[in-house]
Amino acid sequence: MIFETHAHYDDRAFDNDRDEIIPLLKQEGISPVVNVGSDIGSSERSIALAKRYDHFYAAVGVHPYDCAGLDEAAIEHLKRLCGEQRVVALGEIGLDYHYDEPGQEVQKKWFIRQLDLAKETGLPVIIHSRDAAADTFDILSRPEYRGLRGVIHCYSYSREMALKYVEMGYYIGVGGVVTFKNGRKLHETVEAIPVTSIVVETDSPYLAPVPYRGRRNSSVYLTYIIEKISQIKSLTYEETERITYENAVKLYGVRADG
Repeated sequence: MIFETHAHYDDRAFDNDRDEIIPLLKQEGISPVVNVGSDIGSSERSIALAKRYDHFYAAVGVHPYDCAGLDEAAIEHLKRLCGEQRVVALGEIGLDYHYDEPGQEVQKKWFIRQLDLAKETGLPVIIHSRDAAADTFDILSRPEYRGLRGVIHCYSYSREMALKYVEMGYYIGVGGVVTFKNGRKLHETVEAIPVTSIVVETDSPYLAPVPYRGRRNSSVYLTYIIEKISQIKSLTYEETERITYENAVKLYGVRADG
C-alpha cells in the first residue's frame, strides 16, 4: 500500500469524474488518502469525502492565501471541525509571500492562531511555506510550538533547513517536483535527510510528476515519486514504499486497515 499524505480531491478539477476516480485509488493500492482543506469550505468538503470513502481522511485548515477574511468566529468553527471523526490534521496552514496579498502580518497572525489551535486539539500540522523560509522557521522554532508534530508540505527550501526541521521532529513532504530536471534542491534534500523523515504526497490535482508534468495530477502517480526517492537513497522501491508508509502512519495515526 502507498499512503497519500496530501491531496485535494474536492478541487473543481475533479468535478466531472470524482466519484469514478476515488474508488479506483484504493483498487490501485493507494490507501489511506488524506484530503487537505485550504479554507472552511474545502475543509468541510474534505470531511464529507472522508465520511463517504473508508480510505479517505481529512485535514482542516485555512491556507495563507485565504486567511484575510478570518476572525475568531471562523476559528471557533474550525475548532469544531477539528473534532469531527476522521479528521487527522490541521492544515494546510502557513505562510506564502509569493504574492503581496494577504499582507505578511495578516498571514503571520492567522498562522500563529492556527498553530495555537493545533496545540489545543493535539492534531499534527500540515505546513505550507513558499518564499517565506525565515519567518516560517522562526515561528515554528518558538518554544511554545516546539512540541508540535507535522509535515513541511511540498518542501522547497535548502537541505540545511530541512535537517533542522527533521531535528525538530517534522516530516518532509516530497512530491512530483523530485522528478523534475530542475528539482535539484529537492534532490539534495532527499539525499541529505533520513528516509525515516520522508512522506510522499501528490498535492493532486497540482504538480504532477514526470512523465505527466503539466497534466492533472493523481495519487496513482505516487509510484513515480517513490521510484525517484528510492534511486536517490539507494533503496529498493519496496523498501521506500514501506518506510514512507510507516512514516505517514506515525504522522497521522491511521493506516489502511483503520
